[in-house]
Amino acid sequence: MHAHFFIYSFLHTFPLFIPSKSPSSFKPSLSLSLSLLIVNLIMGFLFLFSMILLAFRTTHGLKGGWQKAHATFYGGEDASGTMGGACGYGNLYSDGYGTNTAALSTALFNNGLSCGSCFQLRCIDDPKWCIHGVITITATNYCPPNYALANDNGGWCNPPLRHFDLSQPAFLKIAQYRAGIVPVAYRRVPCIKKGGMRFTINGHSYFNLVLITNVGGAGDIHGVSIKGSKTGWQTMTRNWGQNWQSNSYLDGQSLSFRVTASNGRVVTSYHVVPSGWKFGQTFQGGQF
Repeated sequence: MHAHFFIYSFLHTFPLFIPSKSPSSFKPSLSLSLSLLIVNLIMGFLFLFSMILLAFRTTHGLKGGWQKAHATFYGGEDASGTMGGACGYGNLYSDGYGTNTAALSTALFNNGLSCGSCFQLRCIDDPKWCIHGVITITATNYCPPNYALANDNGGWCNPPLRHFDLSQPAFLKIAQYRAGIVPVAYRRVPCIKKGGMRFTINGHSYFNLVLITNVGGAGDIHGVSIKGSKTGWQTMTRNWGQNWQSNSYLDGQSLSFRVTASNGRVVTSYHVVPSGWKFGQTFQGGQF
């Protein structure tokens, strides 16, 4: 309800609080003055609350944390064309992401830091093409801008547009194939993953490139540290996507990882990689 409705109801429920005499003959009592003060405070609070509510709706577009965007699809009916991509996940089937995935536009991708984050999507405002239902997807790729096309005619991923290029199987859960592009509502949600985080060690001596997948909770990683059995904790740098780099010589050492998610939560996986590890192997650690 709007603030004006509450004010109207309050004043008509308690009319004795409003002076009925002319200003020259009216002499307010202490209780009446306090009553008028309370009314003014309530009116001020309700006005402030209505302004905050209006600002929230203007910023977010929809109630309940939902925001507006658009969605298209790519990758074919089996989603084979979605494998690999700018997050570095490679085979999305074996990495546990399946076909409920999306490439994010620049406005959402955050230069790769959003890789692994999870969103709920539903089709809205297009009854001809929308299918009722909500899907949960994981960000696994980047949808690059196409400045040769207008934002409303093919340049769907151009800044500042918020856009999800879904795998075809995911898109068909919320819209019909012939729609091509549909308006959607989206919101961030926690990622639900089976098992622990996975650490795949690539690279070579003095260049350890660790891909971290199957991350629950916030899903997107904003910081990683590594510790060898003969070293202290060392901060890793993000190379690209969710590939994290260390230039230390760690061959022959058991390895531990400390992972910080975007929400600030930290999980430390001690000695998850045995000393006899080889490049190209994957190991499972803790989970959010």
